[in-house]
Amino acid sequence: MTTLTDAHTRIEPAILYFGTPVVLISTMNENGTPNLAPMSSAFWLGWRAMLGLGVRSKTAQNLLSTRECVLNLPSDALASAVDRLALTTGSDPVPPGKHERGYRFVPGKFGRAGLTPVPSETVRPPRVAECPVSMEAVVEASHPVGDGGVVAFEVRVQRVWVHDEIRAEGKDDHIDPDAWRPLIMSFQKLYGLGPQVHESTLARIPEDAYRGPDIDRARTV
Repeated sequence: MTTLTDAHTRIEPAILYFGTPVVLISTMNENGTPNLAPMSSAFWLGWRAMLGLGVRSKTAQNLLSTRECVLNLPSDALASAVDRLALTTGSDPVPPGKHERGYRFVPGKFGRAGLTPVPSETVRPPRVAECPVSMEAVVEASHPVGDGGVVAFEVRVQRVWVHDEIRAEGKDDHIDPDAWRPLIMSFQKLYGLGPQVHESTLARIPEDAYRGPDIDRARTV
């Protein structure tokens, strides 16, 4: 009989992607064209986000040089568009590590994905019209991770744009989690988000209790 003391088995997985939302990051290339790249190493704290990227990726290079981006969150309905960007890069030549994995240079990422760029209000990179959520952001800091092959960016959000169908009814500034269906990446595979599985005690705290100073700061931009 299996007991709680021997329920686990020690393993060493190569990656630890247990499930995070996919983000399509739009940035500006040095020639003035937009780049669009999918990633899933991201989390949010207030109106700030931490983004983990390979330091040699085109998105990381653009963030270091321009200090701005848009974080576009696709719904699960956009899985095919996101997958069309897989194994593509805006870097020419293709970095050796990506070349070994089968990546190829694609200059027109929006066209490749079949997505529509629309102008942003406070940054140069465009938003993705089809994504239910788009957040204009600027880089506040960057931090090398491990041996330096990965860099973590701290970005501050300046504008949040959403489709009306995911807004909570009767509230101006709230997202309806029952209407919002983010695209999730778990161990390199794409999934949707199911219905709520249990009532959340934490949800009893009003969202406004978490409002931070970055929101007021964004209004001045």
